[in-house]
Amino acid sequence: MLIGELSRRTGVSHRSLRNYEEQGLLVSRCDSNGYRTFGDDAVTTVRQIRALLTAGLTTQVIAKVLPRANGEPPELDLCPTVVTEIRRELAEMDDRIDTLRQRRGTLAGYLVVDA
Repeated sequence: MLIGELSRRTGVSHRSLRNYEEQGLLVSRCDSNGYRTFGDDAVTTVRQIRALLTAGLTTQVIAKVLPRANGEPPELDLCPTVVTEIRRELAEMDDRIDTLRQRRGTLAGYLVVDA
């Protein structure tokens, strides 16, 4: 299928699909007419990418775990590499959450009015 059809079937923009392709997350082949075409499995792959992005993973991490994704929504084969990546991402998220809580506390402190 051409990129337009893949975009229509997944609801993902042409630009994002090209970006996924540039990052090696999505594979196309070049036909004799010069058009890039995608296999039917590309629909599932794009949906897996979107689900993993929604979960908060970066495309760099997705590149590592996508080969271990199956189905929709993606189920991950929890091999040591995937477990390590997910644990690292969770730790980074926890750090960001802690930082946001501290910032929120500081900002909320500005609203405290002396009685």
